[in-house]
Amino acid sequence: MPTRDAFAAGALAAVLSGLPSTAHALARRRDPLEATRAAGSLLLPRETRTLPLVAAAVPVHVALSLGWALALERLGVRGAGRGAAAGLAIAVVDLGTVGRRFPRIRALPLAPQLADHVLYGTIVGTVLARRD
Repeated sequence: MPTRDAFAAGALAAVLSGLPSTAHALARRRDPLEATRAAGSLLLPRETRTLPLVAAAVPVHVALSLGWALALERLGVRGAGRGAAAGLAIAVVDLGTVGRRFPRIRALPLAPQLADHVLYGTIVGTVLARRD
């Protein structure tokens, strides 16, 4: 069932796709919750406290992850390579277009965020290919 496949792919990617930026933050001795708070700022742009921002980040991240997975499924993205390319395209929208309007997202190191998006797309493309 296509929609079920997209949700399975998006859910797995939602859980794993933050690994590159988290590893980067830990390696650089930066706060690993920085990107999570930035995601929460999409809903709570004036909030500065960690707990409300993390709580707001959960539905934002889930909605974006599932929504993009559904879009990729409908566009016929299958396989790791096509998924990775789609992840880069999503990064252009997420980080380059929408995210530029939000200071906390704009302040994130770009390379780890790109890596998160590539991993996201790779996971979604791989799961969709395997479930076909």
